[in-house]
Amino acid sequence: MGASICPRCGRSAIVLFMFENFTATDRWTKKQVHCVYQSQIVAIATRHADAVDYKFLVDGRKVWVALPHPAWVEYKNRTGKTITDSLAVEIAGHYLKTALESGEGLGREMYSLTVDETLAHLDAAVAEMEAQPA
Repeated sequence: MGASICPRCGRSAIVLFMFENFTATDRWTKKQVHCVYQSQIVAIATRHADAVDYKFLVDGRKVWVALPHPAWVEYKNRTGKTITDSLAVEIAGHYLKTALESGEGLGREMYSLTVDETLAHLDAAVAEMEAQPA
């Protein structure tokens, strides 16, 4: 876990490293599962969806989290900032950890978030990162 300021960005940008490789405790089994981010795919190419899919391995099992493209536009309109690829991974990972720990994650292979859910998990992931000691 950690964060750094991106030296190549004109404006300061926070690069997060909390939800690319993490553990979560499944609510129902109480078993700790290891989650690792594996890939990002623009969903229009694979399933004709207006989303970006993020693949994680949850104890070796493939799990996808789909973030809707309109979330990028809405975030830009609200804040003037861009959701970067690394930030999107953090959003998807934060959602996955929350789903597993709340009991929503049992056996699902695909999760699709709404724009509002995506932005809520963005805020939560950034807040958790900022709460970490430097």
